[in-house]
Amino acid sequence: MPSTRMFRRSLAAIVGLLIVSPMMGASLRAQFPGMQQMTPEQRAAMQQRMAEMRAASAADRQAMMVRLGLHDPDSLPPVATDPNRPPNLTQHQGSTNWYDADGNTYVRSEWGNWSNYDEAHAGNYTLPDPLKLNDGQPVTNAAMWWNQRRPEILNAYLTEIYGRIPANTPKVTFEVTKVDSTTFPGQAIVKTVTGHVDNSRYPAATPSVDLTVYEPAHATGKVPVIVTVGGFFARPGQLPSQVSQVLALGWAAASVNTNSIQADNGAGLTTGIIGLMNEGKPRQPDDWGVLAAWSWGMSRALDYLETDPAIDATRAAVQGHSRWGKEALIAAAFDQRWAIAWPSCAGAMGSSLEKRAWGETIDNVAGSGEYHWMAGNFLKYGGHWDRMPVDAHELIALVAPRPVFVTGGTKDQWSDPHGEFLAAVGADPVYRLLGARGLGTTTMPAPDVSVIDGDLAFRDHDGGHTDVPDWPTFLQFAQKYFGKGAVSAGK
Repeated sequence: MPSTRMFRRSLAAIVGLLIVSPMMGASLRAQFPGMQQMTPEQRAAMQQRMAEMRAASAADRQAMMVRLGLHDPDSLPPVATDPNRPPNLTQHQGSTNWYDADGNTYVRSEWGNWSNYDEAHAGNYTLPDPLKLNDGQPVTNAAMWWNQRRPEILNAYLTEIYGRIPANTPKVTFEVTKVDSTTFPGQAIVKTVTGHVDNSRYPAATPSVDLTVYEPAHATGKVPVIVTVGGFFARPGQLPSQVSQVLALGWAAASVNTNSIQADNGAGLTTGIIGLMNEGKPRQPDDWGVLAAWSWGMSRALDYLETDPAIDATRAAVQGHSRWGKEALIAAAFDQRWAIAWPSCAGAMGSSLEKRAWGETIDNVAGSGEYHWMAGNFLKYGGHWDRMPVDAHELIALVAPRPVFVTGGTKDQWSDPHGEFLAAVGADPVYRLLGARGLGTTTMPAPDVSVIDGDLAFRDHDGGHTDVPDWPTFLQFAQKYFGKGAVSAGK
C-alpha cells in the first residue's frame, strides 16, 4: 500500500495527466502500479480531486471562450445517437471513448468533428509555404530566412499558438541538493538539482525547476547530455534503461520535472510560473500556455547545465515523448542552444500536420482537456483549422539547421505517424536552404526502417505509443554530432 506521503506527492501529477487525456488511463496504470494498490479512501480522494479539477479547467476554458467572443456549438446530438459517428465503433467498459476493430480511439470534439483514420477523409488542406514571406515574397537565401521568415513564423507561434513568454521572468537560483555516487557504483553519479524561482512578486505561486542529472562515473572530461522532458520510469534502485544506454556512450542523461514548473491542467493556470507572472489573475489571450511555460523551464535547466563542470552544454539534446514530445520540439524551436531535438509520438500541435484530419487534431487540443497547453488565442482555430496561420512542418523548420529526429509508432495512430512524416517532408526545403541535409525522401519508410542519413531524420517503429524502441536509433543518430564521451578505463 502506498504511504500517505507518497500518495499526496504523486496525486497531483497523476490527476493532471488523467484530466488532460482520459486516453492516458491504461498507460498510467502500467506506469504507476501504486494506483492499483490505493485504499478505497485514497482512490475516492483521487476521483474527487479529478472531478474538481476537470470542472475548474472547463470553467477557465469557458471564460477564455467568452473573452474571445467564441462559443461551442450547442445543438449537437447525443454522442450515442450521433448520425455522424463513424460506423462499427464500440465502447469499452469504464471509458467514454469509442474504438474500432483495430483499437484506434475515436472521440467527438466540442465542434462535432469525429476522429478519423481513413486517408480518403484526411482532408484537402493546403500547407503554408515555409519559404514564402507573409507578403508572398519568396525566401531565396539564408539571410532572408533568419532576418525575415523565421521571425514571422516564430511570432505566429508566440501570439496565436503557444503564447508569449514574458520578458521579465524571475531569477532562478540553482542548488545541488544531493550527489549520489553509491546507488549505481561504477555507473553513474546522480545529482538532484533544484532551481529556486524568485516568487517575491506573488508568494502564493511556488514553481521550481527540478532536474535529475546522471553523469558517467568515470568521465575524464566534459560530456554531452541528453535531457528528457518529464522523466523516466524505472523500479526503485534500478537505472532507467534509457539512462543506461546513454551512459554506455560516456554521455550524461538528465530529466526535468515539468509539473514543478507548471501543472498540466487548466485548473492550475493561476499557480506555477504562469500564475506567478500573472499574480494569480486569469490569462490574457496571447499569454503563454503550459507548453510555453515548460519551454521556459527547459531553458532554465539548460542554464544550470551550462554551469555543471561535468557537462558540455554545447552538446545538449532535448528529448520527450507524447505531450513531452511536443515540448521537446517547442523547446528546441524557442531556444537555439539545444543542439538536437527528438520529439517522440508528439502528435497534434507537436510534430504531426495539424490541418490533416487524423487521430488527435486541433479540435482535441482546443478542447477542455488540453486547451491549457496553448495560448487562449488558439481556441479561435477549433472547428476552423484552415484559419490557423502555421502548421507542424514550420515548427520543425524553426529548429533548422539543427538535427531533428521525428518518430512515431505503427499502432499509435492517434499521434498520426504518417502526418509526422509529412511534416518532416514539409520542413525539408528549409534545411536544404540553410545548407543542411534534409530528409532526403518523400516516401514513407516501412516500419522499423530508419531514415537517419540527413540532419532531418524519421523512424516509424512497429508498435504503439512509446519511445523505448527508438532509443538505440536516436543515439546512433546523435553520435554523428556528439561523438563519444570521454571516460577512463575504469568504466
